[in-house]
Amino acid sequence: MLSRMIQLLKLCSFLALIYELACADPLNDPPDELCSSTSIYTAGSPFENNLKADLFLSLSSNSSFKKFYNTSFGNDPDGVYGLYMCFNYVNGSNCQSCVSLATTDIVKLYPNSKEAFVGEEPCQFRYSNQNFFGQLDVTGNIPKQNEENISEPQLFKGVVNNVLSNLAKEAAFDPLANMSATREEPFKDDTIYALVQCGTDLSENQCNSCLQKAISDIQKCCSFSVGARLFSRNCYLRYEFYNFYKASPSSTKNMNGESSVRKIWMIIILTVVPVCLVVVLIAIVYWLAMNNKSKKRKKEIATQGSIFHTVHDQHNADFQHQNFQGRNDLQDQELPYFDFASISAATDNFSDSNKLGEGGFGTVYKGILSDGKQVAVKRLSGCSEQGSTEFTTEVLLIKKVQHKNLVRLLGFCIDREEKLLIYEYMPNSSLDFSLFDANRREQLNWSKQINIIIGIARGLLYLHEDSQLRIIHMDLKPSNVLLDNDMNPKILDFGMARIIEGNEHEANTARIVGTYGYMAPEYTMNGLYSIKSDVYSFGVLLLEIITGIRNTGFHQSKHAPSLLAYAWKLWNEGKYWS
Repeated sequence: MLSRMIQLLKLCSFLALIYELACADPLNDPPDELCSSTSIYTAGSPFENNLKADLFLSLSSNSSFKKFYNTSFGNDPDGVYGLYMCFNYVNGSNCQSCVSLATTDIVKLYPNSKEAFVGEEPCQFRYSNQNFFGQLDVTGNIPKQNEENISEPQLFKGVVNNVLSNLAKEAAFDPLANMSATREEPFKDDTIYALVQCGTDLSENQCNSCLQKAISDIQKCCSFSVGARLFSRNCYLRYEFYNFYKASPSSTKNMNGESSVRKIWMIIILTVVPVCLVVVLIAIVYWLAMNNKSKKRKKEIATQGSIFHTVHDQHNADFQHQNFQGRNDLQDQELPYFDFASISAATDNFSDSNKLGEGGFGTVYKGILSDGKQVAVKRLSGCSEQGSTEFTTEVLLIKKVQHKNLVRLLGFCIDREEKLLIYEYMPNSSLDFSLFDANRREQLNWSKQINIIIGIARGLLYLHEDSQLRIIHMDLKPSNVLLDNDMNPKILDFGMARIIEGNEHEANTARIVGTYGYMAPEYTMNGLYSIKSDVYSFGVLLLEIITGIRNTGFHQSKHAPSLLAYAWKLWNEGKYWS
């Protein structure tokens, strides 16, 4: 029993670490953030509705044709004020993409906070329960510097200071500048490119004060660096040795430097240590309680039927608002049941050497049954609050759908806190291994890519139109597509799936689950979902297959905030095959 608790501790600590690092760095290039208010709003409150349903939508919709926009919704104490500022060198499409990304990041970074700020590249986004329009606030500025230092720091410092000071005056006091200015300044054999910009809700003097404070802050931290930028609540400045406001290079130096490393280690310390302490305490209490028990362990599961009735009852509770035709038929569905001991033996006690992958709610292992049959076993995490819901959803749904492009569920297991799903084994693993591994991608020729794309599309069409239940997968991504011996795709993981009535076109939920970067904007912001949600995810997946580039992480290239935004930019420029 103690050894099992230790295994649970290791699993929980590892999953907690991976989860927090993913949340802290969702795009491998995290947004810059200022300290937020400690004031919290409650879920379902009028403030949340004003924020997510009205403010976010209004700001996003205006960002395609306005570089700066502020607005408010509701009345005190539930009123919310918000604005975005896109930097003047971006077009409407990139501005809208950046604002959409910012609304997603700000909710993840500041859940339920009544005041927040994030700085993306190339925009910044802010909201509050207090009216801050036209009010100067220069506290907590965020300077970022290039890791590379200049060879003649004192000379360079003077030139940069002079350039930025002149730009600040131009942006603030030139009526034709519209609170923004750029300049190119020769420096030895190179050229310094600089930009300053203020929110247009400021007065001339406020803009100048904001930029002067920003210049002072960036001189203190970054004067010897070949490039730097600074986010403030009311203004922004940046200088580089390349023309970032006309044509960004394919790659740039890391702007985050050692601060990113410190941030990651801080996340590790503040997250994993408390999780480990809590799990250790629970494990000790549980172990002592088990040792003191004199009674034998009660029989956990009497028959396969009783197990399934338990699962079915739970599923009814989870889907109380999603009535669908044929649910009663599920009660009598025969589902193969595997005992935990046999699956543990098949996976060599869930050995790391048999691990195939890690998901949001558990780990997948390769197993070999006593008859020699190879299987894939998903072990749902006991630490996940959502694990039970995803388990019951998947067990009930996947037995109702049978298609050559869907992974087949062979059975399941419930044993105390353990919940296992047993699938057919796919020797070529998941699509992400073939797409994003340089060696394996060479084997993924164009004909195989076309076959994979068509297979995924057929699987989705079956779920949406041809199955007994109309199912929206809700989490389509490369890691949820497995490849068989012939590289035929099979869609996996129905834990987040939704069922819709035959006459329904869309539905709404307050429980937003999925993978950022693949979720449609109307779902992440307003909880609206339909078959179009899967189509959006399929579009992202299609771009990743064609390009071999992850959508999450493309932000590092500095071409655009995301692979989608870059594809749209090329489309508008007529560069379809770039």
